[in-house]
Amino acid sequence: MSLRAGGSELQAWVLADLSRDSRVTDRASAAERAADMLRERMIDGYLRPGTRLPEDALGEALSVSRNTLREAFRLLTHERLVEHRLNRGVFVRRLGPDDVHDLYRLRRLLELGALAGAVLPAPALDDARRAVEAGELAAARDDHQGVGTSNMHFHAAIVSLSASRRAQEVMRGVLAELRLVFHEVDDPMRLHEPYLRRNRELLTVLERGDPAAGERILGEYLDDAEAELAAAAELNQHDHG
Repeated sequence: MSLRAGGSELQAWVLADLSRDSRVTDRASAAERAADMLRERMIDGYLRPGTRLPEDALGEALSVSRNTLREAFRLLTHERLVEHRLNRGVFVRRLGPDDVHDLYRLRRLLELGALAGAVLPAPALDDARRAVEAGELAAARDDHQGVGTSNMHFHAAIVSLSASRRAQEVMRGVLAELRLVFHEVDDPMRLHEPYLRRNRELLTVLERGDPAAGERILGEYLDDAEAELAAAAELNQHDHG
């Protein structure tokens, strides 16, 4: 079962998943909680660009009022993750090449900055190691969604080396936007697999206690990823223009 709108679908199992989480979370406010859960589903790749977000179904799944859900949408609109379309509703946003370039400027500030100030070894390396291992296992199963999600977790762990909660909060929004761009790539496994090897290489030098080498590896990594994703976003912008 799915809710179809504008060529994209909101899968019923995503609603069920949101409903389970809404019963166990204890976030500061209902609107922030709803926004957090929708953002996390974007990071995990379950909400694609162009997907309509129906108020009735989501409000029921999240156990929130329509006004609360609209406030959550307002928060996500401010983060550039959703957009309101006149007389049509709220949709997961589709990003263009300018968005990609801006995201990568921010990624360099967050990730390279985290490495520049990192004191190694650090507990965040345990999270990075688990993410690399999860990605390698997902690749062996030909699970491209799992590969993409593990990559998200790996880069979140890199920013955790900064020991800044604010930087980590900003990075969650960045990762959600990036995952929306990943959906624009025709062959996601071809996109992610080379970066799995580079994640392992970066982890190895950080475990060795060499953040300077890590900065060099990650800088080249980000340059290559930016070029590839900007090209995919431009192609899809023309297709949907």
